[in-house]
Amino acid sequence: MVRTFKPMYKKIETYIIDQIRSGNWKPGSRIPSENELAEQFSVSRITVKNALTALVDKGVVYRLQGKGTFVNDHSPEEIHNITSAVKEQLTAPTIGFLLPRLDNRFTANLLSGIEDTLSENGYQLLFAKTNDSQETEILKIQEMKQAGVRGLIIYPVEGEHYNNEILALTLNRFPLVLLDRNLKGVETNSISSDNHEAAIQAVKHLYELGHSRIGFISTLAEGTSSIEDRLHGYEKALEDRHILIDRSIQMTRLAMSDSDEEVIMMIQKFLQANPQMTALLSSNFSPHVIQAAMQMGISVPEDLSVVFFDDVEFPEFCIIPPTAVVQQELELGREAGRVILKQVENPGSEYLQVKLPTMLIPRQSTAKAKS
Repeated sequence: MVRTFKPMYKKIETYIIDQIRSGNWKPGSRIPSENELAEQFSVSRITVKNALTALVDKGVVYRLQGKGTFVNDHSPEEIHNITSAVKEQLTAPTIGFLLPRLDNRFTANLLSGIEDTLSENGYQLLFAKTNDSQETEILKIQEMKQAGVRGLIIYPVEGEHYNNEILALTLNRFPLVLLDRNLKGVETNSISSDNHEAAIQAVKHLYELGHSRIGFISTLAEGTSSIEDRLHGYEKALEDRHILIDRSIQMTRLAMSDSDEEVIMMIQKFLQANPQMTALLSSNFSPHVIQAAMQMGISVPEDLSVVFFDDVEFPEFCIIPPTAVVQQELELGREAGRVILKQVENPGSEYLQVKLPTMLIPRQSTAKAKS
């Protein structure tokens, strides 16, 4: 079972039920107005109206036009039955999961894999997005701890060195698993793909096609271990093949906050400045790379071969089905679930750093280099 943070209208609904159950608001008594409740909870009237409508539908309260909302005449047992299902849900032990966004196959499969493992073991999942904001990430960690989660799985925001809340969790031995990240100098559990080896696979594929001027594109590498590993693997693979590392064909300054238009513009400037580049490894915004190239009249793969880190959904329906390094998303999620349960049920157990292998799938975005 996946839980999300309770919306404000649900909190208002729970508050009203609690007031009735406790006897503070008697049957037939008028409850506070929409304006009063909106001011009390610092929300809009429409939020309050949603809560009251739900309670009217459940028979908890009733409305009289022009007079207000009143408590229905019902027994304590009836009120108890209205909320018993919710109470039952809250008794199951809960694990929290934070991730920056839920907008692609990779993150959706992570969530599915985690929930599979937890539900099989009698746990439920409390899930929240951090929207690529470290401030939101800190807030959600605090809220989840207050909600009583037994452990946390965190897919950290890109580019952070240390989130003080994550550091505090580790120092206090709170059960914690990091997904797709290692925090340097911090000993904790981490589950990720072998990004270093993935980059080596990608360079090897391009080199065997005759490419030696191979570029690299990503968001900011510093502070994001998965991207750092990809970049180091890419450079190691070039060195092993005696190819001079040319950092002018590396662009690691895209940001998740950039708009699609901004990303495409930056990629086009990068491509324009490096006409000698015949191949490219793309760690982020990979579909934008092909779109930017096509808009410039650069043919993929004839003029530019492109390898995606991370696959796309339904690649066969892409204009150019991409060659991609494929991660085991579901298994990453399942392994994160297994490791967090081990930490919860065996406090003091040793930390685990798990790296799952990837697989390169050649498709139509890569081809032999022009002679």
